[in-house]
Amino acid sequence: MKFFVDTADLQEIRDLAATGLLDGVTTNPSLVAKAGRNFLELVAEICQVVDGPVSAEVAATDFPTMLAEGQKLAAISPRIAVKVPLTPAGLKVCKHLSANGTMVNVTLCFSAAQAILAAKAGAAFVSPFVGRLDDVGTDGMALIADICQIYSRYPSFTTEVLVASVRHPMHLVAAAKLGAHVATMPPSVIRLLFGHPLTDKGLAQFVADWQKTGQAILS
Repeated sequence: MKFFVDTADLQEIRDLAATGLLDGVTTNPSLVAKAGRNFLELVAEICQVVDGPVSAEVAATDFPTMLAEGQKLAAISPRIAVKVPLTPAGLKVCKHLSANGTMVNVTLCFSAAQAILAAKAGAAFVSPFVGRLDDVGTDGMALIADICQIYSRYPSFTTEVLVASVRHPMHLVAAAKLGAHVATMPPSVIRLLFGHPLTDKGLAQFVADWQKTGQAILS
């Protein structure tokens, strides 16, 4: 499973990229607004930090403007995955851009039927939002299971399931068990993956025992 970080905070991206665990980045207009940076400059900088896909979202909702914005974003770097909403206009943009070799991330997916449309439009990624479904009393992971099952039945579908709106480590684990290709998480959730009280307890014991030896590996 690939790990993407869902942020527009360049320092967070640099820090996580240094761990070697980061496979890509997703951004959205809300995250860019929090960063308070020029959008195009920020996206270009992110592309210099990570080796994998960087999702950059169009701002328009009509087809001609979305297409023009998508083409401008794609010109920044071959790593750009143009992010479009799962609407009729968004899928038209997806079809056009993907046919010309641009990665497209179709976002705001909330049903298996929508995910089928994204795959048929040639999306590189489809982003179902599990946390937002959970928020309204729907099982977000059931959607991931449905999409993974459907995609596995059709070898011609090359779209990767990019699990979004991940709120906690168990979302990630459940998605991985279902065979989702990618999970995008805020930095805070990625850091939660490291933690376990038995790891902390064991390390503390090792450190204490080593100190008793009075030795030093570096002297």
